[in-house]
Amino acid sequence: MTTLVIAEHDNAQVKSSTLHTVSAAQKIGGGVHLLVAGSNARPAAEVASRIAGVEKVILIDAPHLADGLAENVAAQIIGLASDYTHLFFPATAAGKNIAPRVAAKLDASQISDVIAIDAPDTFQRPIYAGNAIATVQTNDPVKIATIRTTAFDAAAAQGGSASITEVAAAADTGLSKFVRREIAKSDRPDLTAARVVVSGGRGLGSAENFAILNPLAEKLGAAIGASRAAVDSGYAANDLQVGQTGKIVAPELYMAVGISGAIQHLAGMKDSKIIVAINKDAEAPIFGVADYGLVADLFEAIPQITQSL
Repeated sequence: MTTLVIAEHDNAQVKSSTLHTVSAAQKIGGGVHLLVAGSNARPAAEVASRIAGVEKVILIDAPHLADGLAENVAAQIIGLASDYTHLFFPATAAGKNIAPRVAAKLDASQISDVIAIDAPDTFQRPIYAGNAIATVQTNDPVKIATIRTTAFDAAAAQGGSASITEVAAAADTGLSKFVRREIAKSDRPDLTAARVVVSGGRGLGSAENFAILNPLAEKLGAAIGASRAAVDSGYAANDLQVGQTGKIVAPELYMAVGISGAIQHLAGMKDSKIIVAINKDAEAPIFGVADYGLVADLFEAIPQITQSL
């Protein structure tokens, strides 16, 4: 059995989601290969070759792979699929875009958001916003899965010495084209990779009030998150949303400020190591999952906490 992990990268560096996916692949028990598909992506392949547990890095380099268009990347994977028993993708926006295309072309069932691997053909995944766990078994010749990165420890980024094999690229499918990329720049850590996350909810009341979290986040070196209610109300940008329909996070410390604790939100953060909730409603569901809870007016509590740090 050999698992092919599809690396998420920027042609120079491999993203942390790949390290977690490699860790999941190692639980299958066979060899682990890593696919780096991009343009001028040898630097990323060299970084990938040093990941502990990776036996081989496959580099497919072509101009039409520069921007990771799902149609073109999927075509590369399909050409390699016959050599593998498992194809693993990070359960990120990129992975979720490519994996279904590959599964459809290979006439295989996709297993989404895998959080545990019981056997090479048996996986666990959350359903009903994480309120139940389904155990899924597949007889497909090639098992295709997206891996919830927060459920697996990251493989060591150093210590490996995998070989790099360059493979000729499949032709450009011509099904899509890259138009532009708008990147939000921030001095704060990336939300999905941050050790500390401070999230605000509807209780903050307005976009202006949401800014009360900034000094606290700066003191803690934290990323800023938001509940869906806060995003829908216009208090925070869409890319800050934590929850079932947003980003899944599992930081060492998660602070939920003015968040009631709807099921949709809990599905995105309940695996955090330590959860701190601040809410004036003592009956708020968030206190049911919090390790530490403070029943207080957040507009008084947050400045006091910030000042004391």
